[in-house]
Amino acid sequence: MLTYEPDDTLAHRLDPRSKLAIQIGFAATALSHTAPRALAVLTLVTLAILATARVRLLQTLYAYRFAFVFLGGAPLLASITLGPPWVDPSAGVDSLLASYRVLLILLVSAAYVRSTRVRDSRAAIQRTIPGKPGQLLGIGVALVFRFLPVLRADVKTIRDAMAARLGTERAAHERAGTIALLGLERAFDRADRLSLALQARCFAWNPTLPRLSFSRLDAPALGIALVLALSALL
Repeated sequence: MLTYEPDDTLAHRLDPRSKLAIQIGFAATALSHTAPRALAVLTLVTLAILATARVRLLQTLYAYRFAFVFLGGAPLLASITLGPPWVDPSAGVDSLLASYRVLLILLVSAAYVRSTRVRDSRAAIQRTIPGKPGQLLGIGVALVFRFLPVLRADVKTIRDAMAARLGTERAAHERAGTIALLGLERAFDRADRLSLALQARCFAWNPTLPRLSFSRLDAPALGIALVLALSALL
């Protein structure tokens, strides 16, 4: 789900630099405004962005289900006190709002990932940030985008194999430990193979990247990014 999918949506036709600008502006605004009214407006903006990339909300939320452990656990921990009354729900409200803001940012990033090729993301970063820092950041983003879906597929394979061998009847901590151990083993194995592949193909720091160009569609997108960035200062 959280990978690039070819399509002809409005988001797919935008320059990746415009989409990165919208993401940065949205994140800055979401982190600056904590009031419920502002979050309601940002929720509408998020739904509009998801619609432009034709991202299915329920499937995206399911893909982020593991993040809910942290987003949901933080308010619970914040509401616990070390003395009477032991549980203070009002103390967890700020943490709950913070978790919701992070969820909105994740949903916006899902629209970017679905509508942007990895090579285009790397090209946008390297052409926006000159020199070695841009190259390092571009390579890092490209590797993360390529590596994460593979690791998720490995974990799913491990879980399916456990279920086929009645591993679901084991205790939860035993299943979690087995999945974590095998998942790390697969990750290190993938990293070794990636290192070997980079050496075999004479890894280049500055390969020929795809050409990027702004179109008329990018003008309103950059305007929205500017409005979002300015709203963070209000």
